Amino acid sequence: MGQRISRAKQQVKTSGMPFRMPPAEERADRLCAVLQVLYLIFNEGYTATSGAAAQRSELTGEAIRLTRLVHRLLPDDGEVAGLLALMLLTDARSPARTGPDGEMIPLAEQDRSRWNQASIAEGVALVTDALSRTLGPYQLQAAIAAVHDEAARAEDTDWAQILLLYGLLMRMSDNPMVTLNNAVAAAMVHGPQAGLALLEGLDADKRMAEHHRLDAVRAHLLEMAGDHQAARSSYRTAARRTTSLPEQRYLEARAARLTGNSS
Repeated sequence: MGQRISRAKQQVKTSGMPFRMPPAEERADRLCAVLQVLYLIFNEGYTATSGAAAQRSELTGEAIRLTRLVHRLLPDDGEVAGLLALMLLTDARSPARTGPDGEMIPLAEQDRSRWNQASIAEGVALVTDALSRTLGPYQLQAAIAAVHDEAARAEDTDWAQILLLYGLLMRMSDNPMVTLNNAVAAAMVHGPQAGLALLEGLDADKRMAEHHRLDAVRAHLLEMAGDHQAARSSYRTAARRTTSLPEQRYLEARAARLTGNSS
C-alpha cells in the first residue's frame, strides 16, 4: 500500500495537475467514494477480518480523525455527520467488546458501564442534527447505533424502532449486510422463525453465500428457536469460514456450549 501511495504521488507530481477542489458536478461522487473508504477503514479496525486481534484501534482512530476533518470542511453535509456519528457510537463500545483474555463479548452481554459515554453523547448529538437534513444510509446506520447505545440494558433495546430503521435503510441500499442485520431485528421483534425466513434469500446471494456472518447469524437464530443441533452445526461452519482467530474461538465456544443439549 505504501508503494502504491508513493507511485500515485509521483504521478500527480509529474503530471503537473493542480491540487484543488473538484468541480461541483463531480464533487458528490468523489465525496461518496471518500466516505466509503473511511467507512471500510473503520470497519476493518473495529472488527479485524484476519489475524489474532479482534480489533485494531489504530485504524478506527485514524478513520475517526479523518472523518472529523471532512466534517470540519463540510459541516452541513448530513451524510458526513452521519458517518462520524456512526463511528463514534460504534467505537464507544470498544472497551467492553473483549474480555481479559481477549475473548469476544457479544453486544447483549457487554458491561455497558464500560462504554464511552462522551463518544455516545457526541454521536447522538451529531445524528440528531443530521436527521433533520436529507436522509442517507450513514445517518440511518448512526440512528440504529444510537438506539443500541441509549439502552441502559440489552433487554431495554427498542428493537421495533431498529426494525423500522432497517426497513428504511433497505430501501436505500442493496447491501446484503443490511439484510442480514434486518433479519436479526425481525427475530427480536417477531421471533426467530421470522428472522430465519429472511435469511433464506441471502443463501442465493453470491456476496453472502460463503460468508461466515450468514452462518453465525443463522446459528444464533436457530439457538433462539431451540434447535441446538442445527445451531451447533452452523456455529462450526461459521468458525471454519472466518479468518479472524478471536471470531473462530468465539464461534467454537458457542458451539461447544450447545454440545449435549437436545434439539
